[in-house]
Amino acid sequence: MSDMLNPFFIPPGKKPNLIQPLVLAYLGDAVFEMFIRQHVITQPNHRPNHLHRSSTKYVSAKAQARILERWMPILNEEELDIVRRGRNAKSGTVPKNADLLEYRHATGMECLVGYLYYKEEYTRLRELLEIAVAP
Repeated sequence: MSDMLNPFFIPPGKKPNLIQPLVLAYLGDAVFEMFIRQHVITQPNHRPNHLHRSSTKYVSAKAQARILERWMPILNEEELDIVRRGRNAKSGTVPKNADLLEYRHATGMECLVGYLYYKEEYTRLRELLEIAVAP
């Protein structure tokens, strides 16, 4: 059934709640980036530089931390737990353009995206992603 909903889906080797938070964030980063790229392509200006600038408004640690803030009031307990796991995971690095708190919140956000993707909860994931790009 998932092949029909998402032809790119490859099931993980274990249940999503057993996957390390940074691994979920790694996948979530890619899923979120793909969604954002598709979103900016729906906009009228398709010059490569404009596409890149438009995308970075969403995919930076600062932007993802703000997106997570928007999501927090509507997350259920399971989702909040996944965000906490991602936020508390120690990656050992901090990007040069983000402070530690923003980076951790962005990791929590990406962790949730990866988790929902691997659980094949596409309706919920789409709902959150739509909120991420809403004005």
